Amino acid sequence: KLFFTDYGNAAKVERCDMDGMNRTWIVDSKIEQPTALALDLINKYVYWLDIYLESVEVVDYQGRRRQTITKGRQIRHLCGLAVFENYLYTINSDSLSILQMNRYNGTDVQALARLDNAKEIRVYQKRTQAAVRSHACEVDPAGMPGGCSHICLLSSSYKARTCRCRTGFILGSDGRSCK
Repeated sequence: KLFFTDYGNAAKVERCDMDGMNRTWIVDSKIEQPTALALDLINKYVYWLDIYLESVEVVDYQGRRRQTITKGRQIRHLCGLAVFENYLYTINSDSLSILQMNRYNGTDVQALARLDNAKEIRVYQKRTQAAVRSHACEVDPAGMPGGCSHICLLSSSYKARTCRCRTGFILGSDGRSCK
């Protein structure tokens, strides 16, 4: 799945398959300007910052069990969001520091380091990486990902795929080759 935020005409947090199909709103009320998103891949939670409502909130992948982690004026200065173990990590653009906070109640806020131009943060740790299994976009004997001549996108599961073409090309009737 792909998770993303939008704060155009109607602010929301959404999810869809990697090929863009099955687009679903998971948060579409009491949300104004969601600017950062982080996933808890193990427990299947979505965290986001709303800088207009000055809040950090969380829901499960279906948009249920919504909770506010923390609220306050300090939120408007945050950008980027990552989750690891019991903490959320974010960047305070005002003080240029990396912040750590308890992901269950927003307490235990600590500045960990100072960075000059950071706008985004990611946690890379072996436990946060999903196990790789065989999937529909693996390279075939002809060297094409998922049998697609240009781009292979996973679809509704790791067993399904959709072929797409680079800009300027159209997908052939076989659903795999680009012309």
